[in-house]
Amino acid sequence: MLNRSIIIGYFLFQGTIPTEHSDLLIFSDILFLVCFPLYLRKNIARTRCIPALLIMTDFVRKSDGEWAAELTPDQFEVTRNKGTERAFTGKYNKHEATGAYQCVCCKAPLFHSKQKYDSGSGWPSFWQPFIQENIETQKDTGHHMVRVEVLCRICGAHLGHVFDDGPEPTGQRYCINSASLTFQAEKSEQPS
Repeated sequence: MLNRSIIIGYFLFQGTIPTEHSDLLIFSDILFLVCFPLYLRKNIARTRCIPALLIMTDFVRKSDGEWAAELTPDQFEVTRNKGTERAFTGKYNKHEATGAYQCVCCKAPLFHSKQKYDSGSGWPSFWQPFIQENIETQKDTGHHMVRVEVLCRICGAHLGHVFDDGPEPTGQRYCINSASLTFQAEKSEQPS
């Protein structure tokens, strides 16, 4: 029953069931908001279905002065000036807790520990984003190289680069600076 309700709630939330059934819409919205996170937590490894609530839609724009006041000097250098931390120095390189990696600037969920792996590069590496809609890429021709830069779509923070030498199933390696991330442990991982 829960799975069927979740699926109905999801389609209603997406507006794909006729709106003349408004009583169903109200009930389904409540059902979706309550039940879908529970379903997702149990099934995240088996599904690519992401609740729309995790996809950030508001853009964050601040002046360099505002960012400098909120971030550490290392975080500011990496995220706002497109810097790179030295390999093997970032706090999330060997990090193994279960949870979501968020943008240090705007807290948008970007990557999940289930997609993290040890690439040996010295930076946290992921084979795919957790929420693709919160990530954008662009061509980077700096430092006399052609690479693909990874940015937070919500606030424009530089995160790192993506390469085509990662593991299956995507073949991609998102090589991300620890200074551009913060970590939100899953409830079972947080100390009591």
